[in-house]
Amino acid sequence: MDIQLKRGLLDVCVLAAIRNGESYGYKIIKDLKPCIELSESTLYTILKRLESSGALTVRTAEHEGRLRKYYRITESGINRLDEFRNEWKEIISIYNFVCGEDENE
Repeated sequence: MDIQLKRGLLDVCVLAAIRNGESYGYKIIKDLKPCIELSESTLYTILKRLESSGALTVRTAEHEGRLRKYYRITESGINRLDEFRNEWKEIISIYNFVCGEDENE
């Protein structure tokens, strides 16, 4: 799979995992497991990229004596999810064309 396409898909998967409320790394990995398996290093790279782009915010808080980072989706992140849903229709059309499937069948 094209690395840019995969990167975009992983980004929206992570955004979708935290769209309903604040979350943290281990929980995000656990929530994504039915859809896709991510290593911690891959997840934290994605989280850093999403934070840099303004798609999410991060705060640090103590949990059971350790510091934990909590991530929250921003309006920009919600907009990215909306854009993805709109783009998905085009992706499905491309997929159907490449596979020779007529979507009107």
